[in-house]
Amino acid sequence: MHETVADLRNLQGLLDRSYAAAGEHLLSIHSPERRMTAARIAQQLTGVCILALATVTSDGRPRAGPVDGLFFRGEFWFGSSPDSVRFRHIRRNPAVSAVHARGEELAVTVHGTAVETTLRADPGLAAYCAEIYHERYGEGWSDWAAGFPFARIAAERMYAFERSGI
Repeated sequence: MHETVADLRNLQGLLDRSYAAAGEHLLSIHSPERRMTAARIAQQLTGVCILALATVTSDGRPRAGPVDGLFFRGEFWFGSSPDSVRFRHIRRNPAVSAVHARGEELAVTVHGTAVETTLRADPGLAAYCAEIYHERYGEGWSDWAAGFPFARIAAERMYAFERSGI
């Protein structure tokens, strides 16, 4: 867990505001006892969390695809190739939505804006990525990924659901 006390406080505030603005149907499924707290989200979302990430084409159509998501400092982050269609969409229109789900037992949904960055610009993110990816791909991963764009999702809404006993 890499979240600070301030990160968790900010995340909990986002969750509370999101549920306060949610519709009846969502609230009927995400009943209070099923909602994840900020601390629980940070505890559960470690390592790579595959996200179904939706971007918007230049003519306004949604496109969704899987990305390696990382939950770091209370936010989702992801990377891709510098010439990927995904980042072309984001550079034109940074509105994104993403979902990380584990069967029927856990789902975290986020809606917001993708803010592009690089590993060089965020040493903390670079260190976290090294923890995860060096084991999988070797030490050369950092050199290979150094020029790749990453983005964090600056969340406007987040909903987190956990169902036990499945």
